[in-house]
Amino acid sequence: MISDLATEIFIPVCAVIGYISCYQWFLVSKVKVSTDRHVNNGGSAKNGFNDYLIEEEEGVNDQNVVAKCAEIQNAISEGATSFLFTEYQYVGVFMCAFAVLIFVFLGSVEGFSTESQPCTYSPLKKCKPALATALFSTVSFLLGAITSVVSGFLGMKIATDANARTTLEARKGVGKAFIIAFRSGAVMGFLLAANGLLVLYIAINLLKLYYGDDWEGLFEAITGYGLGGSSMALFGRVGGGIYTKAADVGADLVGKVERNIPEDDPRNPAVIADNVGDNVGDIAGMGSDLFGSYAEASCAALVVASISSFGINHEFTAMCYPLLISSMGIIVCLVTTLFATDFFEIKAVKEIEPALKKQLIISTVLMTVGIAIITWIALPSSFTIFNFGTQKVVHNWQLFLCVCVGLWAGLIIGFVTEYYTSNAYSPVQDVADSCRTGAATNVIFGLALGYKSVIIPIFAIAVSIFVSFSFAAMYGVAVAALGMLSTIATGLAIDAYGPISDNAGGIAEMAGMSHRIRERTDALDAAGNTTAAIGKGFAIGSAALVSLALFGAFVSRAAISTVDVLTPKVFIGLIVGAMLPYWFSAMTMKSVGSAALKMVEEVRRQFNTIPGLMEGTAKPDYATCVKISTDASIKEMIPPGALVMLTPLIVGIFFGVETLSGVLAGSLVSGVQIAISASNTGGAWDNAKKYIEAGASEHARSLGPKGSEPHKAAVIGDTIGDPLKDTSGPSLNILIKLMAVESLVFAPFFATHGGLLFKLF
Repeated sequence: MISDLATEIFIPVCAVIGYISCYQWFLVSKVKVSTDRHVNNGGSAKNGFNDYLIEEEEGVNDQNVVAKCAEIQNAISEGATSFLFTEYQYVGVFMCAFAVLIFVFLGSVEGFSTESQPCTYSPLKKCKPALATALFSTVSFLLGAITSVVSGFLGMKIATDANARTTLEARKGVGKAFIIAFRSGAVMGFLLAANGLLVLYIAINLLKLYYGDDWEGLFEAITGYGLGGSSMALFGRVGGGIYTKAADVGADLVGKVERNIPEDDPRNPAVIADNVGDNVGDIAGMGSDLFGSYAEASCAALVVASISSFGINHEFTAMCYPLLISSMGIIVCLVTTLFATDFFEIKAVKEIEPALKKQLIISTVLMTVGIAIITWIALPSSFTIFNFGTQKVVHNWQLFLCVCVGLWAGLIIGFVTEYYTSNAYSPVQDVADSCRTGAATNVIFGLALGYKSVIIPIFAIAVSIFVSFSFAAMYGVAVAALGMLSTIATGLAIDAYGPISDNAGGIAEMAGMSHRIRERTDALDAAGNTTAAIGKGFAIGSAALVSLALFGAFVSRAAISTVDVLTPKVFIGLIVGAMLPYWFSAMTMKSVGSAALKMVEEVRRQFNTIPGLMEGTAKPDYATCVKISTDASIKEMIPPGALVMLTPLIVGIFFGVETLSGVLAGSLVSGVQIAISASNTGGAWDNAKKYIEAGASEHARSLGPKGSEPHKAAVIGDTIGDPLKDTSGPSLNILIKLMAVESLVFAPFFATHGGLLFKLF
């Protein structure tokens, strides 16, 4: 019903709407981090942006507080920027080297021939040479990598500029602070969604100028975009995760456990590094991660569609169905955001978590309607989808259900994650209660919670896979993943809100603001821990669907008719693939431990050698701790990154595509389980500690206060959980996606030249 011209207009317009949505940053920036007492005077008091910053703290000079907040914010911003630039220098070298590898491997498939090749879908027709696919796959890879890096960096800059503003607004009430933190997260969400959509759309249109009617070659070349996005996400997630947890563990062990001083106490030398880490790991890393998921899901859907009736018959609007879903998602998320910032205003602490939960529900309901509209106007009533060598007839209502099942599975995963990680529910309260008998029982209860939390999300993913595959084969699975990611702007808004609130609390503590302000920022942070866990749940769930869709595209591209697990070639791959997430987790956790050890030694050294540090009369050396985290994370991120990037290449070249298909299946099955349990265990331990510290109920007060034996046990559990929830767990979803998309990109080379060992014997 919608013309190709309308499609070509609608998609970029939606991306531009995503950029325009960033006007919210203009509203955030009205909270001036300066000592000018009159900058916020006059005008309307709507949401507290133009009213005077009411000073509620007794005995503290307003100008001194604002100046101190500005100073701390600058230190965090400089540390985060410095780390990312250092990281990107190393990643840039890798990016160029890997781009050369892609070109050489794919170009050699047909001996660097410039002759046209028979098309897969019709041997009678001629398609573009393999050398062109090699060249444009390389360009797509670089484009995806650069977009991922830019998205992560912009998100980090927004977050570091918003943290002190959130702290200052907390003086006017928890509602004002919430709006600043949420709006800042939303800006990052819209930027990333718009970047991902617009760059992919422009790349497709530019490649179409060369490929013309050869849509199979065009969308095969586009797969490099997903590989580039996830490659950068891997290093961002692992490097940022090691950075933040090295600082966090060092600050907690020496500050809270040994010296019995509060979290984010300015006397602790590791606090600036800890706050920097929140931005480079949970903001820049998460942004790159979800961008990678979006890019890969889109690429998997486009590759399968290109050899289906959409591609064969050159139906441009139907071909762009994945992009139309993402376009509608931007509009839906814009409307959803207004519910949190304009339609309703938070007035009490207890309203924070429900407001964030409503964002998920509203966006899911509205998106269901949006998907129905897009499916009705963009797709013919029936069409064929490529299904392992045959064309399967599919109706448009079946594809609508495929997208919806992924969308609603995401909501279920979000709510289950919230239930197991929020201290408002019994699982986390039971973990907190177990601290009465020490750290050992806390660890036992936390691990049990994490394992149990896997059950419902796995069933949700399983149902999504069954329904979507039954209706529309691997294309159905790919669009189900896109359904889960269609509300990415809202998901990132509530996810980025967490680190911003955490930083705000740290700034309040370091600036010497009153206990009342710290209570408000702690309430924002506690809700943020839950939303961060929900964001990780979405990322892991979508990674499972994306990986399966990429796996299907790989099997088709490598011309494997069936994957038989009873054959030795496949089974050895299966068992090795299932081991890889454990190996990867061991490397990342040990990296955090090694980096944290150096941090602990440095923090102890400063407490022992700087006179007056504990008394507060001398300043700690923050810069040394920032340098330790930076150096350690850059050094330690290389081995896990190499494991993920080299495994598909080694297996494909030496053992062939059958063994590689087993490796991909094994890593997907075990990686999803470990990722969910690790993320939820760490989140539960963190919120159990905060439950005791807040003392909001009679039960919580019986376990506290800070410094009590149960609280010390909770801190130890939180410290153990830090690398689980912020390094190993979130990085695993990149492992399973990245190995799958890398295998897909190199599939022609593996199919032609792979399996050297089996050929020798």
